[in-house]
Amino acid sequence: MDHFQTRDGVMHAEDVSLETLAQEIGTPFYCYSSATIERHYNVFAAAVSGLGDGDPLVAFAVKANPNLSVLATLARLGAGADVVSGGELARALAAGVPASRIVFSGVGKQLPELRAGVEAGILQFNIESEAEILMLGQVAAALGKPVEVAIRINPAVDPRTHGKISTGGADAKFGIPFERVPAAFALAAAQSHLRPVGLAAHIGSQLTDLSPVEDMIGRLGRLATDLEAQGHFLKRIDFGGGLGVPYRSDQPAPPSPVHYAAMVARATRGWRWRLMFEPGRMIVGNAGVLVSSVILTKDGASKHFVVVDAAMNDLLRPSLYNAWHDIKALRPRADRITATVVGPICETGDTFAEDRDIEAVAAGDRIAFMTAGAYGATMASTYNSRPLVPEVMVSGDKWAIVSQRNQPEAMLALDAKAPWLK
Repeated sequence: MDHFQTRDGVMHAEDVSLETLAQEIGTPFYCYSSATIERHYNVFAAAVSGLGDGDPLVAFAVKANPNLSVLATLARLGAGADVVSGGELARALAAGVPASRIVFSGVGKQLPELRAGVEAGILQFNIESEAEILMLGQVAAALGKPVEVAIRINPAVDPRTHGKISTGGADAKFGIPFERVPAAFALAAAQSHLRPVGLAAHIGSQLTDLSPVEDMIGRLGRLATDLEAQGHFLKRIDFGGGLGVPYRSDQPAPPSPVHYAAMVARATRGWRWRLMFEPGRMIVGNAGVLVSSVILTKDGASKHFVVVDAAMNDLLRPSLYNAWHDIKALRPRADRITATVVGPICETGDTFAEDRDIEAVAAGDRIAFMTAGAYGATMASTYNSRPLVPEVMVSGDKWAIVSQRNQPEAMLALDAKAPWLK
């Protein structure tokens, strides 16, 4: 469910007309619904409440949408944060997420990032290699601070999702191969300032089949039991995130948080470890749209093109993953057309939809790319020297720009001519 509905012939975000925002701000822009973010977090948190030993930690995957207002909205609800860089750590802390609810994941953490996490006193590092164990051990010892870590396993599970968002296969770069985890756990325990207290896994994103997740959980449970039999003490097990969202209104919806939680309850029956979850997309995906204006329409040899002012640099997913986003007119008409929707960038890949059946639109009309709240603005670039689009947050009848459009002058100010060219 989201809070983007058509009222009096115009699409609204909660109680704010997207046409009004377009007139005030200009297009393209991202718009996020606070009510949708809050609802999705609360539904997920309620579904997993009571699972495992103690209160589960729901740590929002910051990479999905690192906007400070999005993070602050979630922090006020009690969410933790799963971060994968020093920049994301700084954003989570600035948004008010307590360090005690922050988990630091990622396959290539650098020394300054490790140091920042240790100094902040975060809950846990999810370790992805033996080399990282040694790096973090040295940092923790130098700072004289004990650090709790979980070993991220590579469970060699096929998540049955797009290859570029699959992270749990045997040849993925993430985690430590299953058979090497006991030795890695022992290596971490041998470091004077590391405290290995858990296991972690994450097999991929946009998961629509829960059976691979259940397989992963079973492997984690068996491994945790074996490690405790070897004398280690475990406190937490992190299942990662990845639950899918409905991108297409004409296809069945992915499993709900309630169905997901029922599977987890079944798979963890009798467990005595605290559970951790890292949802991202399912919290913010349907909470955001990208609003764009139609520049012009044109006919090719066999295609009807709708050229819009948003582009692949603003929403990369269709170009990168062949991802589908429903496209809706802000002022819907009864007439429909078959159109290829493209942006103005000089790349054939700057295509949002091929021969799509959409509501009829013409130059000057505005459209919304739906389900754009996750992996949208955060993956944007300034390719073709295009400015980053602004981000807007709505709460009821209130709205605010929560990330400014960077103007060409500001972009130029970041560059400098080499001394010999002045």
